[in-house]
Amino acid sequence: MNTPAVPAKRPVNPNFSSGPCAKRPGWSLQALKDAALGRSHRAKIGKAKLKHAIDLTREVLEVPSEYRIGIVPASDTGAVEMAMWSMLGQRPVDVLAWESFGLGWVTDVTKQLKLADARVIKADYGKLPDLGQVDFSHDVVFTWNGTTSGVRVPDGDWIAADREGLTICDATSAAFAQALPFDKLDVVTFSWQKALGSEAAHGMLILSPRAVERLESYTPPWPLPKIFRMTKGGKLNEGIFVGETINTPSLLCVEDYLDALQWAKSIGGLGALMARANANFKVLADWAERTPWIVFFADDPATRSNTSVTLKIVDGAVRRLDVAAQEAFLKSITARLDKEGVAHDINYHRDAPPHFRIWAGATIEASDLAILTEWLDWAFAVEKAALKAAA
Repeated sequence: MNTPAVPAKRPVNPNFSSGPCAKRPGWSLQALKDAALGRSHRAKIGKAKLKHAIDLTREVLEVPSEYRIGIVPASDTGAVEMAMWSMLGQRPVDVLAWESFGLGWVTDVTKQLKLADARVIKADYGKLPDLGQVDFSHDVVFTWNGTTSGVRVPDGDWIAADREGLTICDATSAAFAQALPFDKLDVVTFSWQKALGSEAAHGMLILSPRAVERLESYTPPWPLPKIFRMTKGGKLNEGIFVGETINTPSLLCVEDYLDALQWAKSIGGLGALMARANANFKVLADWAERTPWIVFFADDPATRSNTSVTLKIVDGAVRRLDVAAQEAFLKSITARLDKEGVAHDINYHRDAPPHFRIWAGATIEASDLAILTEWLDWAFAVEKAALKAAA
């Protein structure tokens, strides 16, 4: 094969990591100039910043007024674990898993909480489990968008409106990019560093009235660490949901999250964010359609993520290699692009089969993705020529 010329253009922003994700277009450190550094998060200014972050989250994400929103420690992981450790155990639970983070929640439920009446519903990377198996008389734990597989649930139609159990949804790579039907979701979690590209270490926990009722009516039989406790005297600790955080947040990170939310609001809010992610996805989908050596990792078009986009090499010469050699070939491409400074962090997650994982959320520019596809074609051609020469 003929090796194409080195592309003439380079992405303005080569950061395509699936987390922490790229900062918003035009971001600079100047955006943080009003951060309340050196001030207590319990001072008037600190509490006002945290409350503003909660209020802007509600506005941009279009969270119903009756749902509580809290800022919690330990990123999305902390938010999911707060919910599971505080609410599970009252009734049986179904845990859905089709990639590494969902499998992490399986470990929590079956090996840490040791719930005997837990049922695990699994699928291989690239596929969804049979959603029709879910029993909504049970509590249900699932990821909306499988970041490490690029596979998401297509919608919320499969969730029973008259469910008896709670739905606990890890939405960290879906929030601000995909439509979340809050009427079908009782707990929604995400982290700042995903779809809005803010700084890491803080999580968001959104609770429906049904989730609040569970917290106030049920006490789990196991001890709860301080950072998981959301009730006092059998009542919800409302302070958490107006900015009185359980532990000390970074007010520098809070300022960065506020900047991202204000940017999101300025471009048109949730609809505009989803439109940007969909337009970005289309760039990669159009490229995959015309490129014979690459296909989507997700089999079903309805389940393909528009944020953590995963693509695998199907070229015959590469597919004939053993798995270790296929991994080495793909990593050679990503290493070459990283060295060129045109694409950072597009390798697959360590637990997944080999593929490219490219973030396409709203903070990415479609023009940068279009340029990236040219570099992917170039790097593939260079590495395949080297493979042929070594044969």
